[in-house]
Amino acid sequence: MVQEQERGITITSAATTTEWLGHQINIIDTPGHIDFTAEVQRSLRVLDGGVVVFDAVAGVQPQSETVWRQANDYNVPRICFINKMDRTGADFVRAVGTIRDRLKANPIAVQWPIGQEDKFRGIVDLLTMEAVIWEEDDLGAAPIPVPIPEDELENAEKARSIILERIVETNDDLMERYLEDGEITVEELRQALREATLAGLVTPVFCGTALRNKGVQRLLDAVVHYLPSPLDVPPMSGVNPDTDEAESRPADDDAPMSALVFKIVTDP
Repeated sequence: MVQEQERGITITSAATTTEWLGHQINIIDTPGHIDFTAEVQRSLRVLDGGVVVFDAVAGVQPQSETVWRQANDYNVPRICFINKMDRTGADFVRAVGTIRDRLKANPIAVQWPIGQEDKFRGIVDLLTMEAVIWEEDDLGAAPIPVPIPEDELENAEKARSIILERIVETNDDLMERYLEDGEITVEELRQALREATLAGLVTPVFCGTALRNKGVQRLLDAVVHYLPSPLDVPPMSGVNPDTDEAESRPADDDAPMSALVFKIVTDP
């Protein structure tokens, strides 16, 4: 829309699709401004999962609280992305804290930033304890594996210890094994985190700066790893208009067709 280009904001929900890691991801970009809340609510009815974007400086803002409550109403699993980590005043820990305190959520930081503000240059994956940085000249197209910087190593190790305990708390079997020998594989942690995310018990948090394409690839990885596929979504219940009887429709190619039109666009 011309108005969107003039104002630099999303006014009406827009749908697109992309391929990532062998999966088709259907994306609905929704407005963030309070005047267009109805657009968000329409979209939430058909979303399987959501990526909630927060400013690394401002953290949770009033409209964030409104959209979060709407997502709770529709039981939409979510992951969070702390954006604009290169801005003056960016503070990852504070931003995650606002998610916990203002949204009463259970955020789990899956990444630790390497630097902040104009020194932001990469992330540490707290599950694998592997670090990557991005070069400015290629706009983050090729993440470069590096050793975890010495000045971030202690913070990253502390953060990993915290998230490890919080992930295993969501799974009794893992908790028992963790208390016995403390050895949990990365794949087991990832699977437990996925299950807890789908159940709405936790919200994984990632970071980056979208304008410079830093962290976007890892965010797409997280969409595939932690958000639901159509097969993870519970069956939809409704009333058959031909019989007036309640029916349940699973996400199955062999099931009868049933769809919800959430938006109609007229293009004169």
